[in-house]
Amino acid sequence: MTSGKVRVGRRQWWAWAVVALVVVAAAAPLVHSWLTNPDDQRLVDLDVYRTGGQMLLEGRPLYDYVTPAPQLLPFTYPPVAAMIAVVLAKMSWETAQWVWTAGIFVALAVTVGFAFREVLRGRRYAPWLFALLMVMGTYLMPIRDQVRFGQVDILLVALCLADCVAKRPWWPRGFLIGLATAVKLTPGVFLIYLLVTRQWRTFFMASFTAAVLTLLPFAVIPRDAAGFWFSALLDPERLGANAATTNQSIRGMLIRLYWPELLTSALWLVLVAVVAWYGFRGARDAYDRGDPITAVALVGLMAVLISPVAWIHHLAWVVVVLAAVVGDGRDPVRLRVAAGVWLYYVVPVPWWGVSLKAADIPGVSLVLGKIVQNGYGLGAIVLVWLLVSWLPKRRRTALP
Repeated sequence: MTSGKVRVGRRQWWAWAVVALVVVAAAAPLVHSWLTNPDDQRLVDLDVYRTGGQMLLEGRPLYDYVTPAPQLLPFTYPPVAAMIAVVLAKMSWETAQWVWTAGIFVALAVTVGFAFREVLRGRRYAPWLFALLMVMGTYLMPIRDQVRFGQVDILLVALCLADCVAKRPWWPRGFLIGLATAVKLTPGVFLIYLLVTRQWRTFFMASFTAAVLTLLPFAVIPRDAAGFWFSALLDPERLGANAATTNQSIRGMLIRLYWPELLTSALWLVLVAVVAWYGFRGARDAYDRGDPITAVALVGLMAVLISPVAWIHHLAWVVVVLAAVVGDGRDPVRLRVAAGVWLYYVVPVPWWGVSLKAADIPGVSLVLGKIVQNGYGLGAIVLVWLLVSWLPKRRRTALP
């Protein structure tokens, strides 16, 4: 019996080694493409993080600098993020690029492992299925943009997901959500989720962690802490042009209608209230049904839709959405829907909208172009409906 287990263990070890090689081979063209870009176009957000760490090491004002031309990007994160980025600042630029890119794929692997746990569990071909899921996840546009810009979003997804669904976490549950919230604020939507699902202990741990990491910079770098909370945070234009195609939040979609500012703001508040009510209620119901993956997917979509600014790479939550739709992988209808969602977020839908508007076809380009330009944000709204309304009905229909 023992020798049989050893043989299985060896086969699994070799299988996972091959899986790693397959994923590396599949990701190599993408990584090579972005890491061989001209230096001023390469991993520009990682450059922001790393330069923020350098500013702290040099004692210069964190929120007054911008990265070199042509990017001219300011540091937009809470000051504790810059404190963590000091580690990156102590690396060479070349080393930081490779370390960060490897970290993106490690975070994606953690996300896939937790999110697709139900379909992977107990299957002899689990390593090969994991490899397929990793490759498919890698080529989602929000994940491609993680590599292109050197972004942190997939790491935040992995932290929040692990905190919510790990069976027996070795860390205090809530700590990772608090850490993610302190680093980039938008994961703070999980505090709302913990409240509405009455996970009190986790909520207090997450709130405590976020509060400590938020207050710590006031003791260590008080000038920069005050600069963020009382100045930089209040300027949404620091994040970039809010009307840009890459902003797929509800607010971004409304801004591109170019209606009067007061009307746009009023509509945004109303729509955010409706979407948040619907989404968090759906997340609570999913949690009550014992379906935390769907709950996390919905909360992640809330982070994108109700945020004032949500770039395409913020939609890294689509990985978790796909897992929620797939479930245990036994329903062919759900698999086909998941395949459609995956394909939709692989192709550059918003940029097709830009091209359609530029074509200037009378009676077609402007209206249809705007709709397609908002394709990822509108798609996220449809995904909320899919998870809240369609998925529970589909489960009941598929029952034998």
